[in-house]
Amino acid sequence: MKKTALLTAATAMTLASTAQAHFQLLYTPEVMLDKPGDIPLALVFGHPMENSHSMDMGKPEEFFVVFKGEKTDLTDTLEAVEWQGPGDEPADAYKATYKIKRNGDYIFALVPAPYMEGAEDIYIQQITKAMVNKGAMPTGWNEPLGLATEIVPMNKPYQVFAGSTFTGQLLADGKPAPGVECEIEYINSDIDLEANSFSKETKGPVPNSALVAITDENGMFTFGIPSPGVWGFACLGSGPDKEHEGKELSQDAVLWINATTFE
Repeated sequence: MKKTALLTAATAMTLASTAQAHFQLLYTPEVMLDKPGDIPLALVFGHPMENSHSMDMGKPEEFFVVFKGEKTDLTDTLEAVEWQGPGDEPADAYKATYKIKRNGDYIFALVPAPYMEGAEDIYIQQITKAMVNKGAMPTGWNEPLGLATEIVPMNKPYQVFAGSTFTGQLLADGKPAPGVECEIEYINSDIDLEANSFSKETKGPVPNSALVAITDENGMFTFGIPSPGVWGFACLGSGPDKEHEGKELSQDAVLWINATTFE
């Protein structure tokens, strides 16, 4: 049997140097819809598990949705907002609304402007995906979008149960990316889309160090989901672009999934 990067929440998580990780959010509260309707989308750059400060986003380079292989540009729908984190100054973020009509999978993708991280003197660009389904009819959730780097889910990202596992395949330029560190977090606060803010209270524990999986020779990683919530995976430096404006660039792949209880 080939060696894999199987990790369970209880026993096999390796540790990174810090629990506070940068994560690009692409958030909507409901990911399985029964009826047509408008869905809100929040694009925020922050630290979701520690529920600490948010960072300013520049204008996204790309924002689009793919439905049954058809790509729709959504950049004109973006609204610049100030997003309030707990106990810090508001940060520049974006919101949008999208009308869901037909049954199937809607794959949202965001290519943000590179963010300058002054503490490390590098740029960070987290290419992010999130998915919504209508009518319980899967149509393409496991199809890659041809992004510079991306995580392709091997389980339906909108139908994962706490206590089960989630597997993703990391691609860079369309090819499996082995040996890449992927940080794992969950959104540890309530999100108020009307007030453009995170709640001050956290929902659960924060590990002493970041949760990490390493992709295997086929770019695969697996993680045991310990509890319900919105979970994010950020595979660091996996993209082909390594420099921006004369400085190091960490071009990361991010995917958000929703875990529920099995009822």
